[in-house]
Amino acid sequence: MPANPFLDPDLVRGNLYRTGDRLAERTRALREAKVAGRDAAEVIADLLARRISPGAVVLDIGCGRGTTTLRIAARLRPGRLIAVDASVALLDTLRTRLAEAGAVGSVIAANFHHMPLPDEVANAAVAAFCLYHSPTPAVAVAEISRCLRPGGVAVLVTKSLDSYTELDQLLQAADLDPDAARRPSLYESFHSGNLLGLAAIHLTVLDVLHEQHLFEFADATHLARYLATTPKYRIHPTGGPADLSAILRERLPAPPYLTRSTVSYALAARL
Repeated sequence: MPANPFLDPDLVRGNLYRTGDRLAERTRALREAKVAGRDAAEVIADLLARRISPGAVVLDIGCGRGTTTLRIAARLRPGRLIAVDASVALLDTLRTRLAEAGAVGSVIAANFHHMPLPDEVANAAVAAFCLYHSPTPAVAVAEISRCLRPGGVAVLVTKSLDSYTELDQLLQAADLDPDAARRPSLYESFHSGNLLGLAAIHLTVLDVLHEQHLFEFADATHLARYLATTPKYRIHPTGGPADLSAILRERLPAPPYLTRSTVSYALAARL
């Protein structure tokens, strides 16, 4: 198994995204903890709104549960919206969410290194919080470029290497994962520091934005909900969120528990 669980294809296909439950709970816990930082889906929609015309064809690559897909559908109303993800379970969730929102979009189950799409099919593409699952993200960016029409734009989004490192210290202080601070960043493949260089191999970078996000976990139960769903740590003793919460409450200082992340956006074009 690779040291980085985000680069382990068996784990990615298995526990991480076999169903949408784990991702949904991790996302929910983070959203409830956020006290500073713009909504990423809104930033993406802002970047695209300035670059595409009504009736555009838009790809949402690595769409997951479809938070960005839904924002694009509601805000930009593209002529055609295509969501791509390797997880059939997540695509099923997206179909349901699209139907509930009254939005129109199609879904494709595919690996983002080899998408079953024609050349030059799209006016715009989004790859948000997904390319760090690739051991060769430049290959995925090349595939995105292939699918863009000349003049088409891409928004690539990732996080910094040091995102959430304050949690490493908490895990070590609680003696739940003594190696927490030595574990590689989940974002080591595609992160804020190499985003520009990797995007520029196959696209012309127009702008790069780095935004700081701050999170405040209100208590041990809230923190345990997030820690129980992140694959970074090897938590011992193992147990569910309730057991983990009890240990955190006993071993850590009084809450709240703060952590930070940098979210980075590259706006690039196929010229």
